[in-house]
Amino acid sequence: MSDRDRLRALPSVDKLATAVARAELQARREELLDGAGAGADATVDLVARAQARLRPHLRRVLNATGVIVHTNLGRAPLATEAQAAVARAAAGYCNLELDLAGGERGSRHAHVEALLKELSGAQAAMAVNNCAAAVLLAAAALAGGRDTIVSRGQLIEIGGGFRIPEVLAAAGTRLVEVGTTNRTRRADYEAALTAGGEQVGAILRAHPSNFRTVGFVEEVEIEALCRLGAPVIDDVGSGVLADDVELLADEPAVRRSVRAGAALVAFSGDKLLGGPQAGVLVGSRAAIEACRRHPIARAVRIDKLSLAALEATLALYRDPDAARRALPVLAMLEADAATLRRRARELADATGGALVESTGRVGGGALPLLELPGPAVAIDPGPAGADVLAADLRAGEPAVVGRIHDGRLLLDPRTLTDDEAREVANAVRAAMT
Repeated sequence: MSDRDRLRALPSVDKLATAVARAELQARREELLDGAGAGADATVDLVARAQARLRPHLRRVLNATGVIVHTNLGRAPLATEAQAAVARAAAGYCNLELDLAGGERGSRHAHVEALLKELSGAQAAMAVNNCAAAVLLAAAALAGGRDTIVSRGQLIEIGGGFRIPEVLAAAGTRLVEVGTTNRTRRADYEAALTAGGEQVGAILRAHPSNFRTVGFVEEVEIEALCRLGAPVIDDVGSGVLADDVELLADEPAVRRSVRAGAALVAFSGDKLLGGPQAGVLVGSRAAIEACRRHPIARAVRIDKLSLAALEATLALYRDPDAARRALPVLAMLEADAATLRRRARELADATGGALVESTGRVGGGALPLLELPGPAVAIDPGPAGADVLAADLRAGEPAVVGRIHDGRLLLDPRTLTDDEAREVANAVRAAMT
């Protein structure tokens, strides 16, 4: 299609304006009928609302919060390689479920299975649309209609209010609780296995990603769990494949669980792995095959764009040093103090803000106790107040999100690139004037 043809294909201004006006007027009619037209709400700027309707609802945001894996902002930003892979897959058709060599139907899992086996040491692997789906599928495939043993200290609630007992119930497996909130011993699992006998389908270990229990605590390590005899599903949460990152030492490593003999290891693609939203399952051939055959597998399957981004992200881990440079999450975690201070100073100079000491967070339910000290820029919002300034920045294009502390707006350079920091400075100057 030529440029002229593309221009002709654009909707006319009249048609576009008419469609938006009709939609906005209909929305206003419904508000009035619902009683929203009384009092101060009686005067509404319909033109401004119509303009807002033309903007994409899913918008680009500059993250100046200092929270690296920010759940509300889409979690992990993608590496350049993953962005390019998504663009290629989105540009047209792809071999999502076609074996190009044989010309027959293939499996979408084949695009990442070899990589996952190579990186984790597992016999087999597959990907679904998120980690909760991976746990649901694993429990249904290995313990559907039977019992799943879980420590009481691991009956966690994950994002959105979903809880492990509810996930297991949806998987069709009966929950058997063992131990106490703070202490669960090997003998507790052994007693449940003896009492349950052949009715036990699996043991589930769920990593408490977004909290820690400290003090008088005890838990059974993955190696000991795997020696008990029942299949073990190990939900390690964030998915640590970079073993040499010191800050990630307290997160359970995928390879350790595989070496221990877990039947299935589940983890996220969009947290510390640094890729797209995805749930990954690695483990034994028999367990993975049981997951692939289960009807839930189709309901939670991963789409082609996420799969393309996941493959590109995983490929970076073949060279750990390259992964640490290319993956934004790992780069932000290990950002050196000099770079952060230079970026903060430039942002402060450009906005008239003040340099302050602050603390960033990993976010996304990972490493809840880890603090990331570093500089931030505090903006004095003036008489209007920090809430108004923050709202103005969120309304911009791109939107800017910081955090409010002691009446000032804080902008953390850890979660910004140099180019993004300059965009933030421009946005702040525009909002302040």
